[in-house]
Amino acid sequence: MSASAGTGVFLLSLMSIPICYLFNSLIYSNSAEAFFFAWCTTVLILAISARFMLKKKAPVDPLFYVYAVHAFLSVVNLIIGLEQDNIIDGFVTFYLKEANPHVNTAHGHMISYWDGCVHYLMYLLMIAAITWGDNYRAIGLYWVGSFLMRAMVYILGNAVGKYGTHVGPLFILHLLYISVSVWACFRIFCQPSARDVELSDIEEAHRAGLLRRPVDLVFIIYLIPALAFCVFRGLVVLDCSSKWCQDYTQQYEPYLKDPSAYPKVQMLVSMLYSGPYYIITLYGLLVPGCDWMPDLTLVHSGALAQAQFSHIGASLHTRTPFSYRVPVDSQPVFLLVNVLYMLVPQALCYRCCTQPAFFLRTAPEKKNE
Repeated sequence: MSASAGTGVFLLSLMSIPICYLFNSLIYSNSAEAFFFAWCTTVLILAISARFMLKKKAPVDPLFYVYAVHAFLSVVNLIIGLEQDNIIDGFVTFYLKEANPHVNTAHGHMISYWDGCVHYLMYLLMIAAITWGDNYRAIGLYWVGSFLMRAMVYILGNAVGKYGTHVGPLFILHLLYISVSVWACFRIFCQPSARDVELSDIEEAHRAGLLRRPVDLVFIIYLIPALAFCVFRGLVVLDCSSKWCQDYTQQYEPYLKDPSAYPKVQMLVSMLYSGPYYIITLYGLLVPGCDWMPDLTLVHSGALAQAQFSHIGASLHTRTPFSYRVPVDSQPVFLLVNVLYMLVPQALCYRCCTQPAFFLRTAPEKKNE
């Protein structure tokens, strides 16, 4: 398949910039001429992009079109984040005034930047893979983890936080977007895995003890305090009366008590899902033949990267009330712990995906009759 379809998606996503500006100007002008001009320009832009996408042969994979729409919306989210921070102006002013108040929180800011940068890059990579007929399951699983974490925290935080009574039609539309994305997640899980490892390499990896795998030993040592840290922060948001929990909240992460409820939901989701993950991963690093390890680490590393990016950014953002921001004296410790907590799972995922021999099973040899 030619690259014209992928090029069309890229151009279509960039066209969200003039489209946002035109429609924002249209809403404030209340002019029939402005409406006609904006409408004609939008139709022309979409027609040119569709021409590039379908120039030779339309992609068969339905996820191509899902990611095309998502890439368009990702650029819109980046515009929202930039205008919220007053870096640009006049693109989505009306939307920010009329949208649900969740968008204007510090957590909403971080989601906009993550979706507009990281998710956008993943959408373009998956579209390019579909265009060239390559396997994109690894990138897809990483996106699955990132998207599911974002969706769970955002929806539950909206429901139980201080903005729970401000759910409007735009939030219902957001649920439709999430429903389509969940369907895409199931499609990615159903794709076949592309791992080509020699049987002799698998058998040799299975014979290697833990002491002959020093990198795995380091990961095992890391997983134990990571599990404790995950459970500890879950207890903190559950209002544990321990002095350790109270001191940690006051000195290092007061954002955990933010009334928006996003950090509380974030820590509870991490405790309920990341906690069991660490235990399962310990087993997978000790026992050979756990072929689910590469996929599991991909999903979890994507989820944790999104969660930690949003948590670290929101804890320091000016949209967070001053009393809930990380104290200046505690910021080095806060950043060191949280950045390490985010980066080590990425290294573990890289190890499992690039050297999967230890986790693969030896296929039973067929006997000749």
